[in-house]
Amino acid sequence: MHRNSTEPRYLPLSDYGIIGDGRSIALIARTGAIDWWCLPDFDGDAIFARLLDADRGGSFQIHPRGSFQSRHWYLDETNILVAEHTTAAGTLRIHDFMPALTAAQKRRTPVPDRAIFRRIAGISGQIELQLDLRVRPRYGRKTPHIRQLWEGCYVIDWGGQALHLISSMPLEIVNGTLRATRVLNAGERIDLALAYSLEAPADLPVLSSLDHLEALTADYWHTWAARCRYQGPYRAAVVRSALTLKLLIYAPSGAIIAAPTAALPEEIGGVRNWDYRYCWLRDATFTIRALLNLGYRAEAHAFAGWLLHTTRLTHPRVQVFYTIYGESRIPQQAHADLEGYRGSRPVHIGNAASSQFQLDVYGEMLNALKHYRQAGGTLDREARGLISGMARVILREWREPDAGIWEARINDQYVHSKIMAWVGLNCVLEIAQMEKLDITLDEVRRGRDAIRDWVFTQGFDRQRNSFTRVPGRNLDAALLALAQVGPLAPDDPHFIGTVDVIQRGLAHGELVYRYDGDDGLPGQEGTFVACAFWLVEALARIGRTREAHAHFERLLERCNALGLLAEEMDPHTGEHLGNFPQGLSHIALINAALILAEAETQGSTIEVPNLQKR
Repeated sequence: MHRNSTEPRYLPLSDYGIIGDGRSIALIARTGAIDWWCLPDFDGDAIFARLLDADRGGSFQIHPRGSFQSRHWYLDETNILVAEHTTAAGTLRIHDFMPALTAAQKRRTPVPDRAIFRRIAGISGQIELQLDLRVRPRYGRKTPHIRQLWEGCYVIDWGGQALHLISSMPLEIVNGTLRATRVLNAGERIDLALAYSLEAPADLPVLSSLDHLEALTADYWHTWAARCRYQGPYRAAVVRSALTLKLLIYAPSGAIIAAPTAALPEEIGGVRNWDYRYCWLRDATFTIRALLNLGYRAEAHAFAGWLLHTTRLTHPRVQVFYTIYGESRIPQQAHADLEGYRGSRPVHIGNAASSQFQLDVYGEMLNALKHYRQAGGTLDREARGLISGMARVILREWREPDAGIWEARINDQYVHSKIMAWVGLNCVLEIAQMEKLDITLDEVRRGRDAIRDWVFTQGFDRQRNSFTRVPGRNLDAALLALAQVGPLAPDDPHFIGTVDVIQRGLAHGELVYRYDGDDGLPGQEGTFVACAFWLVEALARIGRTREAHAHFERLLERCNALGLLAEEMDPHTGEHLGNFPQGLSHIALINAALILAEAETQGSTIEVPNLQKR
């Protein structure tokens, strides 16, 4: 039950859904509030930032006055979000969406580049409706100027930027806020269109066209979802994860961001609050694999093309992540004046981890490019030069400590990093069978074998019968992915032992912590959702398919009502933590479902290349 006077200042992250258009993403609460929207792009200024400051951050709230119950869902296999609010007097529904049209449709039906359409319908009875639109740019620091242009059209402008609101009901301007209260009867409809532009929009929305635009948008998503090749028992979850991943793809370039939010905490009240609105190279292998296996070749090839273009800017070294434009400089600022989600300070905008040296990224990149080439992608001269250059970086620096996959503030000899360096050099040798590379392959083989020898002599604890996080101590759930990327066959005792030890030491039921030991930061974090799906994959690969299915199904129960997942989860309360929704969580879900289907077909362990064989 939700009451305006007693509603919590911050809603659980699981109460949110997302809508998007390939350039921006909005988070919308079950209660009808848009509490996060960045413009003009994924990593832009949050004009709605109530998630990070309930008092100062902007929001676009539509809800019944007084007490009401609410639920929400996606319309079929689309990214059109539907919310239903019920009071003692009646029921209303809101359809929220950003237009998704093909290029040909946009020529026939022009729409603003960035727009949110909100359609309110009276379903039964009579409801008193409350609307409050508080645009607060600069993460809540700026109150823009509002003026009415003509009946039903309002402009909200600040610093050369403007939002236009087109409304089928009159609104009142009160202290930088647009407000309205009215009674909505069954059968009545209110339409609202919010359109953004750096200048005046070339095409202001026409409310009479919203029926047509919603139908086109629904058809676009239905058509895209129908391309999904997975037909297994978990299709609903896989398609929802694919639709979520599609919203994280920046349409002009093919870049895929980790999450649409910034500074949502890994620990409530803690300091582990990072900005994830960038593209992590490490996720490339998992992402390309998921997209290709689902049948989304165009998206996979676009992402690989973006990877090749972007990394040329820092060649032969690569960064951990880049902006959607391929920029490598991402300064981090702590915004001490913002309260933070549920008091979690500081609010970090930007991300300083981009400057870390993380050896495993080179292996991930080379593995992704191998998959891309094997799937019919082309590698031009510059791309081949990049591959050779990354191989030289590995050969030169693999013995050095790095920050590791989990971006620790303490550099060390992380075993996972060495394994991925081994994988990377082996991928170079595989690519060299398809393309001519400017590097001595004997040198690559010697380097690969030296890394492999280090991994088995330094990285494997024979007393524990497991690979460790660093030589001789600690566990690392990233090692669950060993059989995914190829270093070990699923029936290798080193891998089986590692899976068993990690399950005993890091798992909490079906959930899994990333690692144990110090990482140089205060406080704790939740379990990492992607690691839980990596455990599902590992169990399936070693033949424990019944256990893998049981884990997978319990994880699906931990999705929110819309099928969305955050980065982390509190294993005791089930609360979603970290940035939301998290792309890697959904990629891991997809890949786990695909491996479960493959395991059921094969009925035994799954064959992958065994790099121990020379």
